[in-house]
Amino acid sequence: MATLSLSTYDTLASEHRSPVDPRELTLGVVHLGVGGFNRGHQLSYLERAAAASGDRHFGVSAYSERSADASDVLAAQDGLYSLRVATGEHSSITVIASLREAHFAQRENDLLIEQLSDPAVRLVTLTVTEKGYHHDPATRRLRRDDKDVLADAGGAPPATVLGQLVRGLEARRRRDAGPITIASCDNLPSNGAVLAGLISEFLELPGRFDAGLADYIDTQVFFPCSMVDRIVPAATDQHRRLVSEVLGVEDRAPVLTEPFTQWVLERRLGPGLPDLAGVGVELVGDVAPYETLKLRALNGTHSAIAYLGLLAGYEEIAAALQSEAIARFSRAFIDEEVEPTLALPVGLDFARYRDEVLERFANPLLGYRTLQVAGDGSQKLPQRVLGTVAERLAAGVLPRRSVLVLAAYLQAITEGHDENNRPFSVSDPLAGTIRERLGGTSTPSERAERFLSVRELFGDELGGDERLRGLLAESIASLQSAPVLAVLAQLDRQ
Repeated sequence: MATLSLSTYDTLASEHRSPVDPRELTLGVVHLGVGGFNRGHQLSYLERAAAASGDRHFGVSAYSERSADASDVLAAQDGLYSLRVATGEHSSITVIASLREAHFAQRENDLLIEQLSDPAVRLVTLTVTEKGYHHDPATRRLRRDDKDVLADAGGAPPATVLGQLVRGLEARRRRDAGPITIASCDNLPSNGAVLAGLISEFLELPGRFDAGLADYIDTQVFFPCSMVDRIVPAATDQHRRLVSEVLGVEDRAPVLTEPFTQWVLERRLGPGLPDLAGVGVELVGDVAPYETLKLRALNGTHSAIAYLGLLAGYEEIAAALQSEAIARFSRAFIDEEVEPTLALPVGLDFARYRDEVLERFANPLLGYRTLQVAGDGSQKLPQRVLGTVAERLAAGVLPRRSVLVLAAYLQAITEGHDENNRPFSVSDPLAGTIRERLGGTSTPSERAERFLSVRELFGDELGGDERLRGLLAESIASLQSAPVLAVLAQLDRQ
């Protein structure tokens, strides 16, 4: 079977082709972090904006950061890939045209810096995951002892996103290329402000930076906060086969997603951007209510289902939600612990939002794996769960369900198998630190105390909270002594 590319694009049936001819698009956007989410979310918006406005100057050049695998596959397909939107028994498949170039940043640093300094480029977007920011999740400050960060500041070919952006902005300033908007689309509270702060801290490191660069960034570079929402699981071989059969050409980089999509973007924007509002992007003055709602109610619940489901032996999120015990836990977690901590966006029907979240997670066609969602918990849990824990404790309430999620995370990281003794390996940058810290501890109380001493995760205040330590010890003991579903049933009776 021939491969999807510009040479085979015209052979596709019309219903599978983009509304925009990919050959008409010119470079206007740089994206850092080639992955399924960006291809299922932002690139779809940019394509629709090009189709609706007739503006063809916002083609995307995307860079993978950690591996060349995804960018090499996409480059071989001339940036083309299919987006399958699935729900119930129905799905639609359309080839997305907005990605015009795909590169591996570590191999093509010079090109990345050149494109960041191109006057035609007015927008940079990022989906590099939480750990791509090289910061402490508990404090949101730069890890100043990070060897890659220090090497980048010292003038090495930049290996971090922060180094790439700073060197690109230096080149842009020298070229007098005009203002630029850099929009983080990662699941971080105040992501735009955090990114701006990390770049400011980066410029304080020992190194050689252009004089006046900090002032240039303050006046010419815009860092809007954003909230993005769409479920985009990892593609499976079965999905690849189905898409290729429908298209009649082989697509080695297909993306599977759900109908729901949302992008909330702060109005802190530079000039010359595509008309995103015209294709459904919500431009607001304050993203915080939206991002906190999503991080705690949606992402927090996703993590809860992932850890509890993984320990209980469920391989997929949708399958875990078929358990009445996990479904009840999820609803109570949202209603009783998350909702009281939220300042809701004006006009939002929270009960409807909650039901929609659980309905989306239960979509069996997505095949979202518990192990995938469980990855990088040390980077995700501070904003997904620990904020809820801190605020409920401050209100004098013991957040038993949230703390059970922390205990499930700990067990998944340290034990490496489900309750049926089937092994798994959860990827997490702090996994080694956590295992080392716990050492030969045996009692739940010791494990709780040692776990809370991981200040990179908990910080000083939560890490020293005696109420949290006691509650965590109880949760650890429960998971050690009974199956997950029995623990959840006992929690319902309390």
